Amino acid sequence: MTVRTRFAPSPTGYMHVGNLRTALYAYLLAKKHNGVFILRVEDTDQEREVAGAVDIIYHTLRQVGLLWDEGPDVGGPCGPYIQSERKPIYREYADKLVESGHAYYCFCDKERLDMMRKRQEAEGKQPKYDGHCRTLSREKREEFIAGGRPWVIRQRIPDEGMTTFKDEVFGEITVENATLDDNVLLKSDGLPTYNFANVVDDHLMGITHVIRGIEYLSSSPKYNLLYTAFGWEIPKYVHCPPVMRDAQKKLSKRDGDASYQDFIDKGYLNEALINYLALLGWNPGNDREKFTLTELIEAFSIEGISRSPAIFDPVKLAWLNGEYLRALTPEEFTAKATPFIRKTVKREDVPLPAIAAVLHQRTEKLSDIPPQLDFIDALPAYSKELFLHKKSKTTFENSLASLRAARDALAAIPAEQWDHATIHAALMGLVEKLGVKNAIVLWPVRVALSGKEFTPGGGIEIAHILGKDEALRRLDAGMEKLS
Repeated sequence: MTVRTRFAPSPTGYMHVGNLRTALYAYLLAKKHNGVFILRVEDTDQEREVAGAVDIIYHTLRQVGLLWDEGPDVGGPCGPYIQSERKPIYREYADKLVESGHAYYCFCDKERLDMMRKRQEAEGKQPKYDGHCRTLSREKREEFIAGGRPWVIRQRIPDEGMTTFKDEVFGEITVENATLDDNVLLKSDGLPTYNFANVVDDHLMGITHVIRGIEYLSSSPKYNLLYTAFGWEIPKYVHCPPVMRDAQKKLSKRDGDASYQDFIDKGYLNEALINYLALLGWNPGNDREKFTLTELIEAFSIEGISRSPAIFDPVKLAWLNGEYLRALTPEEFTAKATPFIRKTVKREDVPLPAIAAVLHQRTEKLSDIPPQLDFIDALPAYSKELFLHKKSKTTFENSLASLRAARDALAAIPAEQWDHATIHAALMGLVEKLGVKNAIVLWPVRVALSGKEFTPGGGIEIAHILGKDEALRRLDAGMEKLS
């Protein structure tokens, strides 16, 4: 058997991280077994469809490396892969269910359905269709259709008995048929509901493993009844635990919780995000936490999927992203950091690689960069109290003396030799000459150059980044403040 999995998103907006995790698991399982990963766009709820959302789906999956073998834009033997283009197929199979007695036409209008639900709720009952149109004769049905009455096709759920199904994560589950609703299969516009389309499409596309969120677990008995009605083989179900914001509330697209693009905009790397999502609800069986996509394919198994909800931990994600950033070469980090550096630093004469170098080992996510560099283009206003540092034993007097000596040492460096190594040699030579601790010189220099208590680099790095003229100008301003 060739393993065939699918990711079947609805084009209703951005790519939520929970949906991306579902796509990841489906991809990993297919590739683990040298199978086929299918992309199918479920656009039958056209009132909620968002323009451009299909392109977002394509872009996101490609960005993270989840490339599909069959799908709307690449084709395949089971197309079309967009549900709205499969409308005649659903009508054909809905008619088959009506003919076999497993479905029926329903002509109840919205007003009657609303009244029915209100009555049931008032009686303390779980709202469900009352079967009003179940017993309509063929003649009456054809009369209503000929008269132009709107209709839907509903699934005929058995009144008695039990339906049992097996989930690969949650085991065997049994429900009473009487608790299930005669849900709509085909809507009045001729388009199917999810409950019907996913069964028909999964069968016709040869899906062997259905991987989806736990919210569909309670609907699986209805799906099994449809499979049985058609005489089709039931695929393996793999329902994934929810991704939670905290112990009480799950991450929700409707609540505006973070999308994939939000994380990219904040400076998370694709590799880190996919790595972290894999571990949200799946355990490799050991303490390992960092995986490439290829390594995830090798390690993945359904047995590792947890039944327990997964808490989305931004701190853990930031740590993992930092590990990926620190593993980049200096050139790679500079390329990724530059757009974020440029959000704050507009000067064209600053050495971007030098700025990136002081940030490289200190950055967990790239969006942390801009606030750290707000002193480069212009010296911020600052209090001379910053020059006082008890631990370093700096005072106004020795800080002023250090700035004067540092300015002379730096002014002696030829402009063409203004680099990190030369500046380091000049200032450390000054420390040795004065016979003081490093901080007596380097602390006031850093304060004068940055106007800040905390900076991503020290005085030597900042002097290099600012350039000779600007560095000397700021040292002069620091001495004036202390004078």
